[in-house]
Amino acid sequence: MDIKEALEEFKIVFSIPLPAGFRFFGREVASIDINETVLVSWVVMAVLAAASLLLTRRLREVPRGAQIFLEAGIEFLNSFSKEHFGHRAKIYGPYIGTVFLFLLIANIIPAVSPLSVSILGAHPPFIIKPPARDINFTAALSLLSILLVLFGGIRARGIKGWARNLLNPVPVMLPFNLLEYIIRPLSLCLRLFGNILGGFVIMLLIELALPVPVVVPAFFSIYFDFFDGLIQAVIFTFLTTLFIAEAVES
Repeated sequence: MDIKEALEEFKIVFSIPLPAGFRFFGREVASIDINETVLVSWVVMAVLAAASLLLTRRLREVPRGAQIFLEAGIEFLNSFSKEHFGHRAKIYGPYIGTVFLFLLIANIIPAVSPLSVSILGAHPPFIIKPPARDINFTAALSLLSILLVLFGGIRARGIKGWARNLLNPVPVMLPFNLLEYIIRPLSLCLRLFGNILGGFVIMLLIELALPVPVVVPAFFSIYFDFFDGLIQAVIFTFLTTLFIAEAVES
């Protein structure tokens, strides 16, 4: 693969043709363009939904097997949420847990791609790309997080209390407090996007430099997909938790 072919990896749109003459809001549409980021996100959501159904299908009073790990994870999430949100843990805890699992799977799912060389004989090996390398993906997650921060602040204090809090500690801080609602999601968005995109580009360069069997790419994938993907999921989730906890404090 040369540099030109590597850059083609970023062209991630495929089309579903529509019947001739199909119109949408008065405009004729020939096809529906689906971004690969959206497709991989759907796959991740399907994995989470299927895992939820399978793991909760036959719950036992005395847990065994996978149920032990499931209950341990839920207990950790409940403790983590109560520590930061107090009695509001049931409101915000499920979102925090869902975002973490979604980001974790989305970040590490590309790790299965190096195996496609030996199993399927596919080329290039890195077929599945992390959706977080698309800034639209990270921007959407960051927007959801900051909207929840805004919702939490208004729900905890009321509109008047939330507005008064913008004047803390002194009224002159109003523009800076308002600016936080732009800076925080922008920071979340760019941090996640930059780290995942950087790892993706490095893996492409490794593929260009080391056209060898799956062992070497898989070795680097352990860090750039598993380790780095886990770290970025933790950082994004933890910062979101801190922002929400600060907003809902009375």
